[in-house]
Amino acid sequence: MRFIATPCQPFSGLLIVCNEVYAKKLIKESSDFRDGKMNVQDAFYHTVHDYKGGTAELAGRLDMSQAILLNKADPNKEHNKPLLKDADRVMGLTADYRILHALAENHGHVCFKVDRDTHASDLAILELVTKVWQSNGDVGTAVHNALADGRVDHKEIAQVRQAIYRTQQSLNEMLMRLEGMAEK
Repeated sequence: MRFIATPCQPFSGLLIVCNEVYAKKLIKESSDFRDGKMNVQDAFYHTVHDYKGGTAELAGRLDMSQAILLNKADPNKEHNKPLLKDADRVMGLTADYRILHALAENHGHVCFKVDRDTHASDLAILELVTKVWQSNGDVGTAVHNALADGRVDHKEIAQVRQAIYRTQQSLNEMLMRLEGMAEK
């Protein structure tokens, strides 16, 4: 997997860009979010357990026993925790990037797909602009819903945070596409 670090404006720090599909499953209402952020171990657990071929098939593809894989995925176990290479291999085999998104979000970064195969065109940019507009509307809706009852709870904050994360993804994807169109 290839990562590109680039300044994230107007946000501080670096933006992590992943060359893979979005982990839309990350952006869900779940008890796995702590203060709006998914716990990395929980992300690993769900990535392993949600694999369409089942945990036994995934373990075989990873050249490990199913029992060891289940122990690594179990957030309540103290031994056999997943290594970075385990997380990388699991993401590569499952095409599920909740682990990557959890790591990025927990450290103030955003991941988005860098689509190298798509030609940057006016129509592609327009498509990205409409995606940005949609995600901005999602932020407005989440904030409106949070304020509607006159009080704000942690679940509502998590929903606003997730909508902002998606907006950051859309804006940076559009920026990368425009940069690809720039004359060298």
